[in-house]
Amino acid sequence: MRELKIFSGRGNQLLADRICQFLGIQLGRIALSDFPDSEIACKIEEDVRGRDVYLVQSTCPPVNKNLMELLIMIDSCKRASAARITAVLPYFGYARQDRKDEGRVPITAKLVANLITRAGADRALTMDLHAAQIQGFFDVPVDHLYAAPVLNRYFMDKALTGDELVIVSPDEGSIKRAVGHAKRLGGRLAIVDKRRSSADKTKQENLIGGPIEGKVALMFDDMISTAGSICGAAELVQEAGAKEIYVAATHGVLCGAATERLSKAPIVGVIITDTIPITPEQSLPSLEILSVAPILGEAIKRIHHDESISEIFSEDGI
Repeated sequence: MRELKIFSGRGNQLLADRICQFLGIQLGRIALSDFPDSEIACKIEEDVRGRDVYLVQSTCPPVNKNLMELLIMIDSCKRASAARITAVLPYFGYARQDRKDEGRVPITAKLVANLITRAGADRALTMDLHAAQIQGFFDVPVDHLYAAPVLNRYFMDKALTGDELVIVSPDEGSIKRAVGHAKRLGGRLAIVDKRRSSADKTKQENLIGGPIEGKVALMFDDMISTAGSICGAAELVQEAGAKEIYVAATHGVLCGAATERLSKAPIVGVIITDTIPITPEQSLPSLEILSVAPILGEAIKRIHHDESISEIFSEDGI
């Protein structure tokens, strides 16, 4: 591990610290600050020449500032002659705009992938992309990780498995994810028929599958943003007779009225991971935060030693 260096942007330094604790190394020294006009200043404060460098930065709110900071960090390492630069993106912002669903709109997921590549990143490491095809937007290798083992372990430890469960997909885009959790946890599968009328307005029409009455419902999604969709799905599941409802997601964006909606929704527990830091204002009594640092740390170690990443998710993996 001698030639491995990990640096963190200001997007999620706590997660970077946990990754380094898992690996048993020190977090690299980097000076990041803002000029009076809000431009970002960066200086790598230790030697990276010929090193394998990993830059940990979630492009979460403030999205544009964190993204620009990542690009500047990449450029700093490239000009300091790092041998290989890996952009570690626990949360990849702009991922929801991954196609042209109407005329005259951008594909910002591809634009951001281009920016990271052109800045000098040799590869990217990310977790639970909003759409798996975003991996193909990068012109460098992408290692796509999943938080499912961490979320599944939480429910296994609570003995929430088997026939008492129903695994609910909050929309048709999450069906594959729900099926994967059902294979590990057991239970029947149900799907919420969601109709989107705008970027921030959805309506839950029907519930397919089940049965749900008297069951513990687990809903899995990649992210909770404004929480409108997930809370609407929870109300539909409650009306169908669910005994308890848990919501689990990898990324807790929790913007807008998300916290207020979740606190009023018929949800027993909200389980997220630490890919995005949670502020005191976003916290609520039912919130549980699990760490994905072991998965990210193991992936970094395997990339550094040119070993298989897929083995992490085998039966005997993390």
